[in-house]
Amino acid sequence: MAAVRVDAGRVTTITMSRPEVLNAGDRALLTELLAAIEDAGSDPSARVLVLTGAGRGFCAGADLSAGAWAPGELPMGEAVGWILEHGWNPIVRALLACPKPTIAAVNGVAAGGGVGLALACDVVVAAESASFVEVFGPQLAAIPDVGSTWFLTHLVGPARARGMSLLGERIPARQAAEWGLIWKAVPDIRLVDEVGRVAERLARLDPHIAPAIRAALSEAGTATLDETLDRERDIQRRLAGRPAFAEGVAAFLEKRPPRFH
Repeated sequence: MAAVRVDAGRVTTITMSRPEVLNAGDRALLTELLAAIEDAGSDPSARVLVLTGAGRGFCAGADLSAGAWAPGELPMGEAVGWILEHGWNPIVRALLACPKPTIAAVNGVAAGGGVGLALACDVVVAAESASFVEVFGPQLAAIPDVGSTWFLTHLVGPARARGMSLLGERIPARQAAEWGLIWKAVPDIRLVDEVGRVAERLARLDPHIAPAIRAALSEAGTATLDETLDRERDIQRRLAGRPAFAEGVAAFLEKRPPRFH
């Protein structure tokens, strides 16, 4: 299989498994990856989803050697647009809509579309040997895609987004963390343990809170402060009326961890 799902307690790990090509995406990988994400999102036993890659890489983007697998005899430009619309973009949307917190465990290079997949996750933890590179401009005479133009601009700002996109330089994981592109870079030997620690913390969250936080942060990026204040008020009004908030308050006052169900 090109995308392997493994359930371990409350944590579901989905591994992109085409290590011979650094997990570059072809039709099979993208189809299986989307199905695995959607299945994990609807699985009541899964509390956290981890996305990673097999072998030396996280994901090298599109498998250009696989050719354009759009239907019919479309011109190359139309075929690439079709593959984005029906192959890559649904995966980004599925990660953003996933009701469970998502972690990207970046074990090696994330290039091209692989950058977009990693940054679509809520928390990105990378091995120090990993790197992020946008090859589209200098190598392919194309723009970054799979959401990368949006993610880069919002995470590292326009200046660094332009530099990454125009120059195509590899950004080492530690530098990516310093820039705010990712959450954390850790020594390679600690990646699995650190991802496990983060996953366990996320698994203890109230099951409804990840989508609420994700939506609030996303909307805040395009809203005025006044609009954000009103939205926070409305969201808090809804959340504070739930039993989870009462449990959180009680746990805080009793100086114990909350027990969300």
